[in-house]
Amino acid sequence: MNRVTKILSMLEKGQHMEAIHEYNIVLNSGTPEEKFVLGEELFQYGFLDEAKALFQNLLEMFPGEGEILVMLGEILIEAGDEEEAILVLERISERDESFGQALLLLADLYQVQGLYEVCERKLQKAKEILPEEFIIDFALGELYSEQGEITKALKAYEKVLKETNEIAGVNINQRIAELLSSAGSFEEALPFYEKSINEKLEINTLFGFAFTALQGGYFRTAIERFLELKELDPEYHSLYLHLAKAYEMEHEFQNSFKIIQEGIRQDEFNKELFYNGGRISQKLGNDEKAIELLREALALDPGYIDAALEINKLFLQYEKYDDVIELIDTLESYDVEEPQFLWDAAVAFQKNEEFKLALDKYESAYTFFKENDTFLTDYGYFLMEEGKNVKAAEMFNQLLKNDPTNEEYLDLLDRLSKE
Repeated sequence: MNRVTKILSMLEKGQHMEAIHEYNIVLNSGTPEEKFVLGEELFQYGFLDEAKALFQNLLEMFPGEGEILVMLGEILIEAGDEEEAILVLERISERDESFGQALLLLADLYQVQGLYEVCERKLQKAKEILPEEFIIDFALGELYSEQGEITKALKAYEKVLKETNEIAGVNINQRIAELLSSAGSFEEALPFYEKSINEKLEINTLFGFAFTALQGGYFRTAIERFLELKELDPEYHSLYLHLAKAYEMEHEFQNSFKIIQEGIRQDEFNKELFYNGGRISQKLGNDEKAIELLREALALDPGYIDAALEINKLFLQYEKYDDVIELIDTLESYDVEEPQFLWDAAVAFQKNEEFKLALDKYESAYTFFKENDTFLTDYGYFLMEEGKNVKAAEMFNQLLKNDPTNEEYLDLLDRLSKE
């Protein structure tokens, strides 16, 4: 084994030519043990071709030897030769002690290729051979999780959790928490997030904890965890919008708005922060600020429908009819389709006394809002003002079907019938 140690020492010192000379001696005339140990070490050092040559040489000496085939398979996988690796690993006999390890490697390869049923069969077979190996349960959990089979994945991870909290650098409590959260079992997920955070504080896990609490309606818990995350990493941009929403749900609108402002300073191109800032400004009674922020959202994305709908409500409320029309013209230039804009435009044109354009918009909007009482009322009164009494009567008759005793509609229809 002195030659193996000598080669490794040469590599560490950068004496590559000398190391190659000694390597060739081992390859051509070394003992099987020297070749195996040197092959393992060179694999760890990343000398894949040299390691491969050693194990191929050993395989000529010991055909079908499982331990050699497994090592050769691992080298081929690392080198990206997955198809060849499968062929090598499939050669291992079921009677060989390395068969279980080969099954695990094959399962990984088949999973990467999307052959999930084959992968599952390999893992189930490995579990039969190695019933105590909880790493197989972990592999099954990863497979089921990738396939979206949440119940199966949870059962597999729970078996792992009986043996260890972490495997292959993966926190099992975190995995279970994420699965439960993805399935909408927010309340059940929270204790697993708690355990995961207590075992290892990691910012992405902390975000998942806070976001799951928000989704589950545990707003105070969400606030506490988002604030903890903010303290750890103020540049974690995703937290600001969700923290603001948590404060909003607790009716802490000042805190919500403050967090949105902080978020905007961190991420000035986040249209959702501006949009939600506009919403919260309205709840604080500051419509002027709301319009300002909603305009910023639309500047970032001129086709942002939610922001456009919100700002249009304010434009109509404050009789900014030209602004409504201008905004809708802009949206049309971006091929944005939203029926509410037809209704908004109809009202704006009507108020601007552009009656022909208003009629056109009302007629287009009617297709979408013919079951909407508020729209039918707007449309009916407009038609009356335009002297289109027959059509107006149709609108109020529709309204009367929904509210047969409405005195206002009855009076209007009586009046229309006499004109």
